[in-house]
Amino acid sequence: MNRTIGYLLPEFPGQTHIFWWREMNALTSMGIDIDIVSTRRPLSKLMSHTWVQEAQQCTTYLFPPRPNLLGILIELLRCGIPGWFRCLQAILTAKNVSLFQRLRLCALALVGAEVSNLARRRNWQHLHVHSCADAANIAMFAALISKLSYSLTLHGPLKDYGPNQDQKWQHATFGMVITQQLYEEVQNSLAGYLPKTIKVAPMGVDLDVFTRTSSYSPWRGNSVCRIFSCGRLNFCKGYVDLIAAVDILRKQGINAELKIAGEDEQGGNGYRKELETLIQTLGLTDSVSLLGAVSEDTVKACLEEAHIFALASLREPLGVAIMEAMAMELPIVVTGSGGVKELVDAEVNGLLVEPQAPTQLADAICQLLHNPELSIRLGQAARGKITQQFQAKRSAKVLYDAITELYPTTIETLNGKL
Repeated sequence: MNRTIGYLLPEFPGQTHIFWWREMNALTSMGIDIDIVSTRRPLSKLMSHTWVQEAQQCTTYLFPPRPNLLGILIELLRCGIPGWFRCLQAILTAKNVSLFQRLRLCALALVGAEVSNLARRRNWQHLHVHSCADAANIAMFAALISKLSYSLTLHGPLKDYGPNQDQKWQHATFGMVITQQLYEEVQNSLAGYLPKTIKVAPMGVDLDVFTRTSSYSPWRGNSVCRIFSCGRLNFCKGYVDLIAAVDILRKQGINAELKIAGEDEQGGNGYRKELETLIQTLGLTDSVSLLGAVSEDTVKACLEEAHIFALASLREPLGVAIMEAMAMELPIVVTGSGGVKELVDAEVNGLLVEPQAPTQLADAICQLLHNPELSIRLGQAARGKITQQFQAKRSAKVLYDAITELYPTTIETLNGKL
């Protein structure tokens, strides 16, 4: 019985990819062999995890292009005129794309042929794609060329993943989304183009890793108030508002210090520069630290020593960093944007504030600082919420069940199907 699936990821292994690694490990423990394929390597400064070297060694990269012209030619010959026609029809009927984007689809069709060849040679049962951008186009063309079944996971609003969503989803065997909010979005936006099965499967946390080594100790007012935040350095994460909130706290006489773990997409040459300028302008160079991309171990250590976790995202699809803080029984103050309300219950296991409201954010942090009992209660409830609904194996189990539903008795190899 073949239990190998392709697992296509964009720019793996990057700083935010820990949940993919957790899901792959969980699938492996369930008896599925994972063959990792990625579009390209991320910048070296974004590869921060301890498992990076292992991940790179077992990943096949599609860009820069490998000299696999023979494999591509074989696939194009095997699919024949019907396959060529299916690809050409997809390119010509793609909606809301420019001439350049249509030409780009032509190039991605060739990459799809290479993925088809990989699938055939490595006997994939199925291909799962953790992106709805160009990686999904590649999977679509692979399906049109070789009838390889594929599925998609949507991690954020559809508009973030470019055009041609109708066709990406239409040719998929099933789809997964990380929140109920995204489920409703795809049902409304892609009606008539969706596969029969769409499942909600949020990412999760390894509770064996993210557990405290000592009891949480709230701020008592006579020491530094340690605030921690985590996420890529991007405008959408609202770090400007969080830094402004720290400035407000310090002007109120609270000795607040903020550590931010994460880097910008340019490896420190992009949005980081704007944040550094803001920190200097506000005179917070001794109070706000940008840690860059860090390992899971460093994130855990920062959570262990912090008094509060805060994230001021303008929109957050769900939030693995928030989950990790909740698992560590840390009281959290986060914006209730995107799918966060499916994770955080206001006043039950965390405090929610509006986006782009630094004063409100500072007030909520103060509420926790001056109420140690509330901080402890929220942190304990947060751990309970993660234990019940957001353990690491949840998405892996949903994916495993969806694949086994496709092949309930025997799992055919790709060569067998074709």
